[in-house]
Amino acid sequence: MDIKNLHKEEIDRLILLYISGDIDRESLALLRKWSGMSADNALYVRDRLEIWFSSSMIGDKTSFAKKEKAFLRFKSRVARADAAVRPKRRFALGASKLFYRVAGVILVLLLPLAGYWGGVKKVERNFSDIVVEAPMGARTKLYLPDGSLVWLNAGSRIVYSQGFGVSDRSLKMEGEGYFEVAKNQELPFEIKTKELNLHVLGTKFNFRNYADDEEAVVNLIEGRVKLRNELVVSDDLYMQPNERAVLAKHTGTLVKSEVNVSNSTLWTRDELYFDEVLLKDIAKQLSRSFDVEIEVADSLQNRRFYGSFKIVGNSIGEILNTISSTGRMKYKCEGDRYVVY
Repeated sequence: MDIKNLHKEEIDRLILLYISGDIDRESLALLRKWSGMSADNALYVRDRLEIWFSSSMIGDKTSFAKKEKAFLRFKSRVARADAAVRPKRRFALGASKLFYRVAGVILVLLLPLAGYWGGVKKVERNFSDIVVEAPMGARTKLYLPDGSLVWLNAGSRIVYSQGFGVSDRSLKMEGEGYFEVAKNQELPFEIKTKELNLHVLGTKFNFRNYADDEEAVVNLIEGRVKLRNELVVSDDLYMQPNERAVLAKHTGTLVKSEVNVSNSTLWTRDELYFDEVLLKDIAKQLSRSFDVEIEVADSLQNRRFYGSFKIVGNSIGEILNTISSTGRMKYKCEGDRYVVY
């Protein structure tokens, strides 16, 4: 394929696939390569993304159900925007929650192209870091520059260099993420946290390590993972598929076991799953998912629960009702917060 002579309509279709989350790695690489060929190309992609995300289509969950219809709507919006004489739009910090969900997606694609806007035509290691966040009550799906797929759960963030995938594949994470890592024998994929570091080549896994959680948890679905305990001096721990590793932060003890790890990614489909999880950590997960404040009585801090709940279609009150029906806890609502006792 002659990338230099790609028709703009084909680029628009790639952009639509990117926005919808349906783009494959080959197409993503093609879009990134075309975007990086010139400043004009980079600006073209940026403007198309801005037109989409600043339009009314951003709140329409059915926009991508029929791709041809969505594409025609996209072209219509672009035509109207191109015909209008208007100042360049900028996103405000006070935008809706949905904006924050997609803002990270824009950053992942466009910030690595910032060099073209500044006259630099190669990736520099001294570029500022890229930060992608999922706010409370939301999740974010994105592709890293190396083609790896990442889902970030509510209240999570990752930080990586704009040179990611060039000389290393190292990132820092706070919170919870599901990763499908692209294989690269030359550049191992590394996730760094204060308590636990994770090294892989190509694999699928779920990693949860919120700063205020008592435990850091890794569930390995495919591939092989090496864990390095940063709390105590110990040998590296190697994981196989269908294994879970749990690090107790207060003792530094790292233990792995065989489990059904497929349940660990249910949150990417708007479902919460708890497998003998501490009640205080369940409360934190519910707080992040529903963006509410939940306080747990000291006497229940170390009690564990099992269960699964759909986020869509359920309120925080309905989920707390279900947990309290076990007879092991009660709850009450006090103003803007919930108290579990």
